Amino acid sequence: MAPHKKIAVVLKGYPRLSETFIAQELLGLEKAGHDLVLVALRRPTDGKRHPVHDEIRAAVHYLPEYLHEEPWRVCRALFQTVAKPGFWPALRQFFRDLLRDRTRNRFRRFGQALVLVAEWPEGADWLHAHFIHTPASVTAYASIIAGIPWTCSAHAKDIWTSPDWELSEKLGRARWTVTCTRNGYDHLQSLTREKSRVHLSYHGLDLDRFPSFEGSHSARGGSDPIDPVRIVSVGRAVAKKGYDVLLKALSSLPADLNWRFEHIGAGELTAELQALAGKLGLADRIRWHGALDQKDVLTHYREADIFALACRVAANGDRDGLPNVLVEASSQRLVCVSTAVAGVPELLDDGQNGLVVPAEDPRALALALERLIRDPELRRRLGAAAEQRVRAEFDHHSSVRQLSGLFESEWSRAP
Repeated sequence: MAPHKKIAVVLKGYPRLSETFIAQELLGLEKAGHDLVLVALRRPTDGKRHPVHDEIRAAVHYLPEYLHEEPWRVCRALFQTVAKPGFWPALRQFFRDLLRDRTRNRFRRFGQALVLVAEWPEGADWLHAHFIHTPASVTAYASIIAGIPWTCSAHAKDIWTSPDWELSEKLGRARWTVTCTRNGYDHLQSLTREKSRVHLSYHGLDLDRFPSFEGSHSARGGSDPIDPVRIVSVGRAVAKKGYDVLLKALSSLPADLNWRFEHIGAGELTAELQALAGKLGLADRIRWHGALDQKDVLTHYREADIFALACRVAANGDRDGLPNVLVEASSQRLVCVSTAVAGVPELLDDGQNGLVVPAEDPRALALALERLIRDPELRRRLGAAAEQRVRAEFDHHSSVRQLSGLFESEWSRAP
């Protein structure tokens, strides 16, 4: 076995409540014996942390989020790196990229790369980027300047909002790239000749944090106004989550059905969605919780009857991969209804372990919700099948073993 290298993991932000799957992977790699240091492009904005964040031992280094906020730090990094043999090749690559992407963001990524190399984490001799858009840009420039190889994890938004030319070039420079859905894997494979360097690796779930639910979900059928069916959704209030579609579906449910909806998550569209709920006459049936930690989310899964998520492709191409919340809810025997977008059908088979409807179709979603509300036995059967699949096929230990194997295979060949 090749000796382990210390990995500098470049992240967009850390810690982030919406990226539990990354924190889970980092902890898994540490437990597998990997020495990590985390490099974040921005400081945390969430007011809470998941328990998993407190278990990760790796030190965290923060780069300047905006170069104008720390100009002396950036200038010092420039003076320290300009003499390095890799500086001029990196600068030439930067200008080639700038000709195709004339944005301030491009300057920011090069400046952050300079700071990363100038303030290099002690002992780090490998780079790994989480997300193939901005973190991989910083990582790729730093790799050229420092002469340190890099690898990459690609997910969802970063794939679908990046131009093909940039994805293709990054795939060619990284030693390997993993992605978490068959949908994303097929797209990345189509953009590179080095197909053996693109790998499919589902995130999976830390089942120790989501043990089997020993209780039972309710047999509510929507007929009792005092004890309504409980529908829950967990996700950021952003366009790709389709909460406007879900609200419209809820508003068209038959008047004789009694239900309550709870949303967990923060996001830029929260106020807009709350206003839409009021316009649709739903305000008194909805509770907006904001961001919650993993323990509280688990409690909501267990108390709910249905999990709903109306994933869509946003106008800018952004979309989910395989939303981890669907895996989490399924692990608790909570029946899920979602849409046939990206990686969702890789977990949910319509009518077998959940219900899957077309995206952007409030009517189809309403019919699926009505069916589940009225039929607690169907909820029980589909939820049990969903849990069985998650526990058989989505254990995160498998993905950690795969990543460890990829690192070690690469290191055994590295000079």
